[in-house]
Amino acid sequence: MSTRAFQHDAQVLRREQLSSHLVRLELAVDGFESTGVPDEWVGLVVPDQFQSRYYTVRSHGAGRLVLDVVVHEHGLVTEWAARDVVGDRVTVTEPKGSFAPPPAAQWLLLVGDLTAMPAMARIVEETGLPTRVWAEVPDDLPHYLPARADVTWLVPPGEGRSALAAAVEGIEWPAGEGYFWMAGESAQMRAIRKHLMRERRLPSSAYDVMGYWRGGAARQPRAVDPGPVWRASPDDPGPARQRPGDHPARDQS
Repeated sequence: MSTRAFQHDAQVLRREQLSSHLVRLELAVDGFESTGVPDEWVGLVVPDQFQSRYYTVRSHGAGRLVLDVVVHEHGLVTEWAARDVVGDRVTVTEPKGSFAPPPAAQWLLLVGDLTAMPAMARIVEETGLPTRVWAEVPDDLPHYLPARADVTWLVPPGEGRSALAAAVEGIEWPAGEGYFWMAGESAQMRAIRKHLMRERRLPSSAYDVMGYWRGGAARQPRAVDPGPVWRASPDDPGPARQRPGDHPARDQS
């Protein structure tokens, strides 16, 4: 039996520049079936490439799929998405998701950088729990997240850098049972996983922390399905679940 992931042929119908670093692509995709998980992602293969990059499904419906892509200087998808791509044909893989709050959760805490914005926006839209968001973004996106979310906007410390780990360590946690979801630069995510396990002592069922990209001299999106990559850290002994890596995580970029 083949283990090859199911793939859809798609065509770019619309491209919209949401900000200097964020591009929205609307795709025509026949037969796409959502998982119903609000942080679901798909692999995207663009013309003249064979490798997938992974992106959150911002929205879907009626044969349409919307992906918000972070664009930067280099990358298989980002260089393609930075130009006029309307009419181009691409390949989209079957979706996967990992957002799974406990049934008794009373609140959500969402933390992420620009690459996490599509997932955080959709999570806020599709869940009814009281939600606080910390968003580390270089662009002005005041209306990107739904109005009902309590948002703290953070400025990145520099190009290709993140300080989300320090932000999380300063959070005042709500009382009762809840769910923590976070995505962004991989080294920051490793630090946060350690904080959640060693300082907060949370069970693995109470959080989902994903590395969407790797910092360094040049920003490096992940080229593999984020699910198997998530458990790369030996510091997290919890049970494996399907989770995004980097482009997100997938890539987002």
